[in-house]
Amino acid sequence: MKKRTLALLVALVLVVGCIIGGTLAWLTAKTDAVVNTFTTSDIDVTLTETEEEYKMVPGYTIHKDPKTTVVKGSEECYLFVKVEKSANFDSFMTYEMADGWTALEGVEGVYYREVRTADMGTEFSVLKDDQVTVKGEVTKEMMAEAEKNKPTLTITAYASQLYKNNTEIFTVAEAWANVPKN
Repeated sequence: MKKRTLALLVALVLVVGCIIGGTLAWLTAKTDAVVNTFTTSDIDVTLTETEEEYKMVPGYTIHKDPKTTVVKGSEECYLFVKVEKSANFDSFMTYEMADGWTALEGVEGVYYREVRTADMGTEFSVLKDDQVTVKGEVTKEMMAEAEKNKPTLTITAYASQLYKNNTEIFTVAEAWANVPKN
């Protein structure tokens, strides 16, 4: 009788164990994996101009149309242009900056503007009315001298991200300091 009771008890334990074990297997779960893919960001800027050679005639206005664009898909940024004049440029010509550009305080020849998402892909003229003007007082002798040492106007565009983190905007000076100048 003891053997029979022991066998019955063992059988009962096995049945209960199978029921609990089977129940535990039915109460498990697993989710599908969530894959987070992080894309890169960038700023892409272009500088274009329709002509490259210009003829100086005293008193004439010369069409000169450098335009800079922050390419769509870029991050919001400060857009800078650096305008470098040869030592003799001011003796021969004048120009004004186009509307929307602000001179960067303490940095000669550097101008900036903020470019937000809505302005991506917009061409911004660098020079007012896309022109430079040859001074009327330029003489034949000055032109002969300019033949040896031609005046130049060099424009370079740069961009630096607007935000330093999720909430803070760089100051213009900090953004300019971030730009590689080579």
